Amino acid sequence: MLKHGIRRLLTLTAASALLLTACGGTDTGSSSDRGATGFPAPAQPNPDQGTDDQKGTDESREFAPSPDYLSTFALDVDTASYGYARRTLAEGRLPDPSTVRPEEFVNSFRQDYDRPDGDGFSVTVDGARTTMDDWSLVRVGLATRTAEEADERRPAALTFVIDISGSMAEPGRLDLAKDSLGVMTDQLRDDDSVAIVTFSDEAEKVLPMTRLDGNRDEVHDAIDGLEPTESTNLGAGIETGYETAEEGLREGATNRVVLISDALANTGDTDADTILERISSERREHGITLFGVGVGSDYGDALMEQLADKGDGHTVYVSDQEDARKVFVQQLPQHVDLTARDAKAQVAFDPETVAEHRLIGYDNRQVADEDFRDDRVDGGEVGPGHTVTALYAVRTRPGAEGHLATASVRWLDPDNRAPHEESGQLEATSLHDSLTESAPGLQLAATAAYFADALIGKDNLPAAPPLSGLADYAADLAERTESKEAQDLAEAIAQAAGLRNN
Repeated sequence: MLKHGIRRLLTLTAASALLLTACGGTDTGSSSDRGATGFPAPAQPNPDQGTDDQKGTDESREFAPSPDYLSTFALDVDTASYGYARRTLAEGRLPDPSTVRPEEFVNSFRQDYDRPDGDGFSVTVDGARTTMDDWSLVRVGLATRTAEEADERRPAALTFVIDISGSMAEPGRLDLAKDSLGVMTDQLRDDDSVAIVTFSDEAEKVLPMTRLDGNRDEVHDAIDGLEPTESTNLGAGIETGYETAEEGLREGATNRVVLISDALANTGDTDADTILERISSERREHGITLFGVGVGSDYGDALMEQLADKGDGHTVYVSDQEDARKVFVQQLPQHVDLTARDAKAQVAFDPETVAEHRLIGYDNRQVADEDFRDDRVDGGEVGPGHTVTALYAVRTRPGAEGHLATASVRWLDPDNRAPHEESGQLEATSLHDSLTESAPGLQLAATAAYFADALIGKDNLPAAPPLSGLADYAADLAERTESKEAQDLAEAIAQAAGLRNN
């Protein structure tokens, strides 16, 4: 079935035969026809046509600012931007560039990094050269331990804050949430607790914090009774949700607010800063984290992301039954626990071998270099079973050999807030000569980053192919790896290429 789907996808572009020849290991083209990335050489702009889908090979373009050789950022495991982009493309629209965050595209794909034995992170650093002179893609990969079995983790106290405004009546919003929450209720442990708050024009506490042991029917009744009504007072929902979580706070448990909404605040307090201040204070005082679940074809992406960042949590986006079941039935019960608080990464590039560097994405997660070891400075919260990937465009000095970069991650123990660090190294000679010679995970991350870059139109990445060529490369990667995630990515890129050409 996968191969038949890929074949259908490959017919979408006329250049597929050329690309598959370039990527399949039989070298029948010259270096001017395809580059060291395995992508076709970028097309030269045609002065008679638009250049949205054609990027030139002018090597004088600046891919990075003047480097300071240090790059520091808070970790982020959000994936909502990629999920929302896929939904938008499936509806026949290109996503608004302001909703495209490259790091969320990259982190939508779980990587096979080595896992640490205990809490904390492993650090993996690798990279591959591109067709553009001296430019490479460098991947920094961080991974936490695998998710524990359900009976091994600490208990969870989950406060669900559910948007029941009129816009949630659209298919694929409240109906998805109700079905998935009902199934999740049967998956959670007896010693877990659940509270439910709803909001439309006002907020209402539907169910106080309730142990599931012997009370599952009561929880199911509360979920089944949810019906959409009136407008969206998101501020009131957040306020009441955190009050309910605070009232039901359990020592020794993971206390989390789960916000399910299209984040289209239109009533009451709609000012993001005011809403965010409530989250910030509760997070600091009680360690309550936020998990944002976005829904709907019209979606307040920016507000939901800000809420999750301020609430030391992360966001996902669900567009269908498969997405919703994955989030509520698989991911949330497994990942309610935390393995790291205020986690930050810092990459130190060696000035002897590196001329320029640029971090791809993480624009609103930047941290001052001198604050890397200041544990009062906010970082990101990461749970078990997560991987975090950061991609860099790096220009090495001609003939560079020796040490290229050191990547470090610092985090606080979620229980006693003791600081820990782990590091990994990369040598210039360890760079793969081409992307196709590198690990499949690096190829997938690079493809996702090139895709996000093309949707934004920033030209942040060296040797960027046209979308049609990228679609072919992704399709070939999906067939070689037999990856459903790669197939979905290939389909999304092909849809974007078609829309750009129309």
